[in-house]
Amino acid sequence: MDALQAIRQRRSVREFTGKAIPKADIEKIVDAGRWAASGYNRQPWDFIVVTEQEAIDKLKVAAQWMDKAAAIIAVALDPTTKFWLEDGSAAVENMLIAATALGYGSCWLEGYTQPREEEFKQLLGVPEGKRLLTLVPIGVPVGWPTQEKKPLAEVLHWERYGNK
Repeated sequence: MDALQAIRQRRSVREFTGKAIPKADIEKIVDAGRWAASGYNRQPWDFIVVTEQEAIDKLKVAAQWMDKAAAIIAVALDPTTKFWLEDGSAAVENMLIAATALGYGSCWLEGYTQPREEEFKQLLGVPEGKRLLTLVPIGVPVGWPTQEKKPLAEVLHWERYGNK
């Protein structure tokens, strides 16, 4: 699947079969995150892949639907870098697109991670000076959501807002 096709097909998948994903595919997904753009090329990220069900069960307090994910990728960042949020966001988006390209479902957990950041950092052994941006569950999808995106003509403006 080419990059543009993967971008168009990517959806937030919240229902997984529970089937395992080959380690090589998980590494490809994380490697896509590693190749993301980062401010000043600081690459302030670390990725923790969780596949053991006991740990997934502890993380799923953020979202019960994660219980059948094959893996959960925790994204930890160095907040002393100027653009750590942007850098982490770019890495996550690359991983979401890579997962789709490989035929796996994924979802960015966004705000559900933050209220439990300290708890999850302790569980995952994330050092004190790092921030936990998000959790990204990945798995074999039960099905693909079909939500539509707004048409390009509705969101595209030329030169100034409102110029269609």
